[in-house]
Amino acid sequence: MLIRWASPIILATAVVATPLRSFLPRDVSDKPRNISEAQPTYSNELLFEDTLEALRVMQDAYFEPWVGTWPKSIDWTAAVMGSHIAGALVSLSRGLQETYQGSLESYRAKENLISFYFSQLVGFYFGQNALSLRHQAYDDMLWVVLNWLDTIQFISEYTSTDPLGNSDIGQETQPSHPATQNVHNQSWHGTLWVPAFAHRARIFWELASKGWDETLCGGGMFWNPRLGPYKNAITNELFISASISMYKYFPGDVNASPYDFSRPNEADPSSSSDWQPHDPKYLAAAVKGYNWLMASNMTNKQGLFTDGFHMSNWPGNNSKCDRRDEQVYTYNQGVLLTSHLELSRTTGNLRYLRQGHKLIQDVIRATGWDLSDDEPADDIDDLSPGQLPPWHGLGRAGILEEICDPLGVCSQNSHTFKGIWMHHFTTFCAPFTPLITNTLFVDDHDQDVSVKDIRSSHREACQKYIPWIRHNALAARRTRDSEGKFGMWWTVGLLNITIGNLQIQPDSLPSTEGAVDYRTYGIPNDPMWMGPHPNPLPLAGTEGRDRTGVYAANSAQQPLGILSRRETAPDAGIGAGSSSDPNTRGRGRTVETQGGGLAVLRALWELLNQGE
Repeated sequence: MLIRWASPIILATAVVATPLRSFLPRDVSDKPRNISEAQPTYSNELLFEDTLEALRVMQDAYFEPWVGTWPKSIDWTAAVMGSHIAGALVSLSRGLQETYQGSLESYRAKENLISFYFSQLVGFYFGQNALSLRHQAYDDMLWVVLNWLDTIQFISEYTSTDPLGNSDIGQETQPSHPATQNVHNQSWHGTLWVPAFAHRARIFWELASKGWDETLCGGGMFWNPRLGPYKNAITNELFISASISMYKYFPGDVNASPYDFSRPNEADPSSSSDWQPHDPKYLAAAVKGYNWLMASNMTNKQGLFTDGFHMSNWPGNNSKCDRRDEQVYTYNQGVLLTSHLELSRTTGNLRYLRQGHKLIQDVIRATGWDLSDDEPADDIDDLSPGQLPPWHGLGRAGILEEICDPLGVCSQNSHTFKGIWMHHFTTFCAPFTPLITNTLFVDDHDQDVSVKDIRSSHREACQKYIPWIRHNALAARRTRDSEGKFGMWWTVGLLNITIGNLQIQPDSLPSTEGAVDYRTYGIPNDPMWMGPHPNPLPLAGTEGRDRTGVYAANSAQQPLGILSRRETAPDAGIGAGSSSDPNTRGRGRTVETQGGGLAVLRALWELLNQGE
């Protein structure tokens, strides 16, 4: 078996019928759904073609097979690109299944395409900078875990759905010679790589789990073991999502190299010699991390996750997280969505699923979109050329946006964020199925509800997001250049904005009070960020080098030292483009922006092609 299943935590045999309260707010759920009226047309065929083309451009333009990676990516963004490829392969295999109509030629074409992109993932396994990543920040390690668990999920789905499409091709002419039977009984070649992918996921989860700490802030993950103590949203969200994904998708591992954190007790001959799937420690870590994060006061008045917490008077006698960085990034609202779905499916508690829908709805509203009327909250038709609608907290005019987008100063980190949100949104809005079919689910006040009702209500809520996703997908699509490369600032695809006419008004940009945009401008060189870590780890290759010197920043707060590995070029800023296109400013179009375009198109395709 490719994936070995264990029993879930909660089992039941009773069938219950308590009505399930909708996952949509009353002002939205009471209105009849109309996901097509006044929406631009975007045929399913064209959408699938555009998704496939986005994938092709991403790999043809940015991936180099001879080094097995995207050379202009950085270590953690390359791991995210790996997840985008794995997710795209899931959608690609589903979409191409419809085109396979019993001919051997069409099957060969489909299998060639799937194997072509899968071979690049295999190449990336060897091209990934795994040795360096073992010594980087905890969030960097956790992207690697999700990268390979996403790939294992693709392999599992692709092999379980029978790549031949249950066809009778050639059955009447198949000889009964044993050698021929061996050929037909051979499993898909991708399964060969599952042990290697699983091993890397396990190693990096164990390395990252060392970042969990309960001496400060009552719990939570540290961000970086070589900076001052900072417990941020993304590292904790990644730890939760990686942990529940390890519980659900990790198929086991018998390889003890190169680190030996969890070897069984050799003095006990009854102890197993490998790491088993569905180890309860992964589920326990996910639940503990989730409970801490949700009680940490890390969300603002709009329900959005701010970036994280420092401690005032550090080092000193204060151990509380009481200095919140109010910075808001899109990806901080996305990674937890995977946890919301998987924790609900695994534990039987629907509060996780309900919180996931609330977070999505808070994000949609924060882009300036009216969920009740399925349209932007502001009148964008009367805007003058170059005029920006008001900022709503995470975007404008119904388009997801980073705060660095209008000025054109987005870093390589920020180039990746919107794609991450879309990737985890797509995971969350997958059809709801329990880990085991007789799992008991409880809603608010511990009322039992049926899986059928959950599945229906979850699908209804996700379908309600289609107009907003389509709105963003069409805007992102319009940022493509003549080579099919997506831009970073999707809002440009909706509004009449050029470098020459862009108007930055006071209400066009968010407040910076209490916010440090270190993902754009680098780590501030001050004691709050650069102070001593309570449990510092050495940096490979820098023995005897002062750790604050490694991360020192200049007066413009541009990253230097080790952070230069996280940025391949500085930002140029507004007006630096070679044309009137705002998406040529700064870093221009990158593999990370291409990953974002691929992710939003895939999100729309998956929503539109869900079965009942």
